[in-house]
Amino acid sequence: MEVGRIGFITMLWGRVLGVRIMNKAEVEIVKLSKDILEVKVKGEGHTLLNLLVDELNKDPRVTAAYRVEHPLLDVAFFMVKTDGSISPLNALKEVQERVIEKLESVKRQVLEQVSKA
Repeated sequence: MEVGRIGFITMLWGRVLGVRIMNKAEVEIVKLSKDILEVKVKGEGHTLLNLLVDELNKDPRVTAAYRVEHPLLDVAFFMVKTDGSISPLNALKEVQERVIEKLESVKRQVLEQVSKA
């Protein structure tokens, strides 16, 4: 099932920095059930997926992982499995808010350091 084109990390950075970033990732949902989400991602790699997996795995209700098929191919697979008390999509929404907060914190710290220089 084709969901469309989104650039999650570029959207996050764009939101935090207040700019529009044109790079987009192509995301295809391979499997979606009440407790499992499997996604094929073209155009994003370790930077975004490692961040998402790290944040998702901090939640005891969630297990997440990703794999990059081959370093020369721009394709990765991202998996989220929950214990059923939360849907995989809701887990991602919660993580999105935490990631945005972290990026905004980094932005504030960078701006503070730049203003001191």
